[in-house]
Amino acid sequence: MPKGLREIRNRIKSVKSTGQITRAMQLVASSKMKKAQDAAKAGREYAELLGEILDTAAAKAGGLEHPLLTRREVRVRGVLIVTPDKGMCGALNSNLLRAALEIPGAAFVTLGRKGRQSLARAGRTLLADFPVTDKAAFAEVRPAAEFLLKAFLEGKVDTVEVLYAHFKNTLVQAPRLQRLLPADDLVGQARALREKLGLPEPKVEADERDMAFEPSAPEILSRLPALFYKVAVHQAVLEAKASEHSSRMVAMKAATDNSKKIAAALSLEYNKARQAAITQEILELTAGASQA
Repeated sequence: MPKGLREIRNRIKSVKSTGQITRAMQLVASSKMKKAQDAAKAGREYAELLGEILDTAAAKAGGLEHPLLTRREVRVRGVLIVTPDKGMCGALNSNLLRAALEIPGAAFVTLGRKGRQSLARAGRTLLADFPVTDKAAFAEVRPAAEFLLKAFLEGKVDTVEVLYAHFKNTLVQAPRLQRLLPADDLVGQARALREKLGLPEPKVEADERDMAFEPSAPEILSRLPALFYKVAVHQAVLEAKASEHSSRMVAMKAATDNSKKIAAALSLEYNKARQAAITQEILELTAGASQA
């Protein structure tokens, strides 16, 4: 077999082998994607409602002060960035890290190896790194949330924000930076979120009910802000996981389709070259026979 034909055949084998790998990764991501999307969608209403309840309770309690509800001068922004542990998910990682590097005065806590590695290479302040699996259970997310909560209460950071890939649909995942602490404007944040998603306006501002607190307003409000904050962090991680698996499924499907196109083009090139080689051999044999 001529050298050129051998090289084309080896390339065809290589492309088909790569296509089989990307196809397998597509199927794995697809199976994980459905579970992650369901988990993210199921938690949205609870997280939003809890934020509205906290804001309403704080307003009805007569403006009680709480360290998690009090704004202060922002010198250091505490940012929790949620990234995948692996690549092969399109532009998801690069979009998140580009957004992270544009945040001024930020000290980062990372969930996911890609965020830790990229921020370390960029020389940014990294306070801590926490692992999280694809299940993203609340118990896995809580250590990172509590670490930043403690840093906020001790004055090491003046805000707590979470940067993650917000899941809109299977094809669209956009970086979102959301401020969680101080949690003093939850209705405003909920309204902005609903406008982006095209959801109805919240009804909390029109709430004219009289409320009585049992055991007491201070005791209830001492626990609600921290609960809302941890639930909101967990919801952001669920959104990030849904975005990761969706983006990876789409990227691997595109890679599989491209491998099929390349293999088909190489096969056509191989057949043309093989036909030309056979024609050349026939001409040489014919010429040799005529001379004899």
